[in-house]
Amino acid sequence: MGEPLHNVDNVIKASSIMVDEQGLQFSPRKVTVSTSGLVPEIKRFLNESNCDLAVSLNATTDEVRDWIMPINRRYNLSTLLGTLREELRLRPKSIVLFEYVMLAGVNDSVDDAKRLTELVRGIACKINLISFNPHSGSQFKPTPDEKIIEFRNMLIQSGLTVMVRLSRGDDQMAACGQLGAAGDYQLPLLRVPEKFQVAL
Repeated sequence: MGEPLHNVDNVIKASSIMVDEQGLQFSPRKVTVSTSGLVPEIKRFLNESNCDLAVSLNATTDEVRDWIMPINRRYNLSTLLGTLREELRLRPKSIVLFEYVMLAGVNDSVDDAKRLTELVRGIACKINLISFNPHSGSQFKPTPDEKIIEFRNMLIQSGLTVMVRLSRGDDQMAACGQLGAAGDYQLPLLRVPEKFQVAL
């Protein structure tokens, strides 16, 4: 569906209807809006909605996040996490869900686990580790399940709350981020910085 906070006015309206007693009467804790990290819109959402927020983090350095998530070139990790740290102080009962897609050789090292622990320190959060689903148009490879578990255990030992979402439906191109049969068309591949070519 794209980036929800590019349509922040209507997302705030829709989330308000979902939790209103005259609307769908969902608990605000049952409604989560996911974003890649649009900082001004995050501020608006956290100030105008009482629903939860999920942020696709996916990297522990600006160098890697600039590559795999170009939004980071506008709102880098320091800006994004600093904003969350500041805004969530005004919402003491809220937590943010950090989504972290595990990419073999790119963001799944022991050093990444250590950096991730430090990056989110002071932010009320949960970490959702997600197995990458390979597809046409991407050279990324999924981190092996056993390495995801090791990564999870390191985060837990640091006191973080961590969930793991392993892949389902990938054999039928029906997993997260996939939309059915691959077909013959080859999508253009993302340019790989020289430093990371060995990982892919």
